Amino acid sequence: MTLLDIIRDFAVSLFSFDQAHPLLFTQFYFWAFFALVFAVFSLFHSKVLLRNGFLFAVSLFFYYKTSGVFLALLVFVIVYNYFAAKGLYRLKKEGWRRALTALSVVIDLGVLAYFKYAYFITDFVNNLFGLSIEVHDVLGEFLNALTGTSLFRVDAIILPVGISFFTFQAVSYIVDVKRRKIRPVENFLDFGFYLSFFPQLVAGPIVRAVEFVEQLHKPYNLSRRWFGIAIFWIMNGLLKKLILADYMAVNFADRVFENPLLYSGFENLSALFCYSLQVYADFSGYTDIATGVAMLMGFYLPKNFNSPYKAPNTQDFWRRWHMTLSRWLRDYLYIPLGGNRNASAGTFIIIAAIAVIGSFLSGSWWVAAAVAALAAGIGLWAWRKPSDRKLITTNINSMNTMLLGGLWHGASWNFMIWGGLNGIGMVIYKIWTKRTMGVKLLIISLVTALCGTLSFTLHYPVWNMFFVWTLIILAGTLVKAVYAAVTPGPDRVSPAAKWCCNAWDIFQTFVFITFTRLFFRSGSNLDPALANEQAWNTAKNMVNQIGSHWDIGLVPAMIHQHRAVLILFVLGMLIHWLPERFKRRYRLTFSALPLPVMALVVVLIVIFFYQFITADLQSFIYFQF
Repeated sequence: MTLLDIIRDFAVSLFSFDQAHPLLFTQFYFWAFFALVFAVFSLFHSKVLLRNGFLFAVSLFFYYKTSGVFLALLVFVIVYNYFAAKGLYRLKKEGWRRALTALSVVIDLGVLAYFKYAYFITDFVNNLFGLSIEVHDVLGEFLNALTGTSLFRVDAIILPVGISFFTFQAVSYIVDVKRRKIRPVENFLDFGFYLSFFPQLVAGPIVRAVEFVEQLHKPYNLSRRWFGIAIFWIMNGLLKKLILADYMAVNFADRVFENPLLYSGFENLSALFCYSLQVYADFSGYTDIATGVAMLMGFYLPKNFNSPYKAPNTQDFWRRWHMTLSRWLRDYLYIPLGGNRNASAGTFIIIAAIAVIGSFLSGSWWVAAAVAALAAGIGLWAWRKPSDRKLITTNINSMNTMLLGGLWHGASWNFMIWGGLNGIGMVIYKIWTKRTMGVKLLIISLVTALCGTLSFTLHYPVWNMFFVWTLIILAGTLVKAVYAAVTPGPDRVSPAAKWCCNAWDIFQTFVFITFTRLFFRSGSNLDPALANEQAWNTAKNMVNQIGSHWDIGLVPAMIHQHRAVLILFVLGMLIHWLPERFKRRYRLTFSALPLPVMALVVVLIVIFFYQFITADLQSFIYFQF
């Protein structure tokens, strides 16, 4: 092979898309790519138009290396929303403005729905009308016709990486222009750069124009401290991804979820808790790396995580977890539905839609009947007690938002259960906080007695799980009730007691969120055509294993067998629970290191990281959403 052949093969591999190996932050190729980008960027960072145009082109290349032909889809979303927003802003009549906004939202979400829900919609139509329509990729067919080849598959629809994130950004941009919160971006290169900025393009955070557009024309400024902070975030993200997320996934969690029946109840429960930390480390690790890379180029992304497993309740958890999505759902779904003010027509349309979707996914119209009966009961309650209507509609809108948030992750029964459980957790918390300690103790005692009765009479593993968990909650509630009874008043509660109560609430919330992850993980990484049945069977098998009889005598041996993963889990949780002021202190300490020392530390950390790298680098979990 000649030198020319070697150079040609290298150039082909450099500029071609490999579906089996998309561009990842954890690859050496990415850091070589970014080093080259940063070097060129540094030559004209003060020339705003040239800088933004260059980063736009780089972002398109990055998406091509991540998603191949789906680059055309991203370009379409950019072009359409650029011109739609400019036209929308010029319209004076409110009716026309609403019509164009609705059209734009339908187009953006229609693109998302086509790729994300094609299998679900096809199955639904086939079952409803007795048809036998097969999924057919229109985009692939168009590209084959355009190129005169058969290079693109037409028998399956593949979900483009990051499609949810850039379509949600496009929707927020259009709606904010309609609300006149922002003016349309004048320059096409600037808008393309905003919608495709490569650090956050494929897994967030979801960046709104109001947060980012004003940065487009600011002079480049990267102080010595912010440079150190940026490097810290990159190292922190790699640590989370390579050491916590990937190591626990490959060496334990993935194995258990692939075949729960091969593992004991203790191992299934341990894998579930490890996955809870894994998904946080994976997703927040991506965000940390994206934040650091963006900062090096003088751009600042919104905070996406705030130590979510420190949350003392489910409502606070969703204020800390994937914060940009939570705010997006609040501003563009929850509030338009009526929020905490009232119910709207959309509220009832969504209830009906969820009933139908739930029935189809579960394979039983009893689900629709149950939803209808529940809605009728809640409606009767609201009619009989007008004073409770605001509380009722607030909770209904919250529940609808969480259910739709679940379906955003995928058209699977498991995702719907996951969203529903989180919605129930938020509703119960709102109601629970308004009850006295005596009422709380009575309710949890009755629930525990019911779960215990069902456990001993029906012998179903799921009731064994509920009985054990409600016993734990009952014990904690009883301790709180006794302490409250012997304490003179709330102002006399000791700091130690407050700390213990908060720690207990955090523990309960973490366990609840972890249990919901069972349904989330079971529905992930599956062929859309088979996801529903496979996901349900995986979740059911894990529940059966966890809720069945444990041989306690074997637990020490299993702990020893999986000791590396379990030690890593404990260390990860302890670091997560460190006080924020302590974390801030070591961030600032790292950023203040002399550059030669910082470089040495980074080299040592990278060498340490790559001791944990698996044979095949793991994609980020949220790439599939």
